[in-house]
Amino acid sequence: MCSTRPGALGPQVGRWLAEAISPRAAELGVELMPVALGDVNLPFLDEEEHPSSGSYQHEHTRRWSSIVDPADGFIAITPEYNHGMPATLKNALDYLRREWAWKPIGFVSYGNTSAGTRSVQHAKQVVTTLRLVPLGATVAIRLTDATTDGQLPPDAARDRAGLDLLDELVRVANALRPLREHARVDSRPGPLPGSYVRRLSGDDEPEVTVLQRCCWVEEALANETTDIPALHESPAQVREWLAAWHTTGLWRDGRLLGMVRARRLDTDWHVGRLAVVPDLRGQGLGRWLLRTAEAGAAPDCDRILLATGAKSLRNLDLYHSEGYHSESLTSSDGTTCLSKDVTHPRARRT
Repeated sequence: MCSTRPGALGPQVGRWLAEAISPRAAELGVELMPVALGDVNLPFLDEEEHPSSGSYQHEHTRRWSSIVDPADGFIAITPEYNHGMPATLKNALDYLRREWAWKPIGFVSYGNTSAGTRSVQHAKQVVTTLRLVPLGATVAIRLTDATTDGQLPPDAARDRAGLDLLDELVRVANALRPLREHARVDSRPGPLPGSYVRRLSGDDEPEVTVLQRCCWVEEALANETTDIPALHESPAQVREWLAAWHTTGLWRDGRLLGMVRARRLDTDWHVGRLAVVPDLRGQGLGRWLLRTAEAGAAPDCDRILLATGAKSLRNLDLYHSEGYHSESLTSSDGTTCLSKDVTHPRARRT
């Protein structure tokens, strides 16, 4: 809600919108977070560094950043002041840079003659510069037609417009996700053009579950068994181990191309779940991910350990070429454990 004028209609419009779209938001798995700029209480921009630096001196800027950054999209409820958007909205936009990028923004405007639409047109010139993506769907409320005694009575057509706005916001937010992912501060370039790497979290459980099911079929065929955990883990089980392991994911255009997980147990560094999508195998991605996992081993770790199926000849060839040797005979579950000294990968790259 953008207006901070006492007695403004904005809070009423905000309450209407929340009530109208909350059931659909729940169906879509969307969390609504109402924010009133009057409560955020930003002074006129007072940061010395340019917003693109991300270096914020003031607590109010850091607080505003913490609200905007995790959001996947926005709906601005705005009046029209003198054929333009409120200064409060322009000021709030100007405070940040990276936090806005590649997120959709929809508008619910209200006013008299133009129903606030000139405010929206003014705002669109600014938000596109910040790499926000304005939606085509809007809600425009003409006060003389929509209000009775200063109140906003129910209106089925307005409710439908609010739902259309939410639906488009969610569709565009999902479509823009790859661009937001690439711009994350915790991502870094990957080995393929346009690819990037970041640590996976529980929120990545759907993509990880799909990757496992697709990658371990070949393992099952080679070893003549379907008794492989990666093929049967539920999404909840995947989420659980993602919290316990440091898992690196390789992405491009929103697609999880590969992953590897690692963690320390005593003085051993355990590596596992090395996977690359079938259509990109043979391009060195598995080797690159393996070395990335090895590089995370602490200096006081003695060994790097991993396991694979005893008949997974392609995997064994890769691990042997990377300096691993068999640690033990094939176990009862048909897997072979391999190890190498933790210093080997570091020595090779110096």
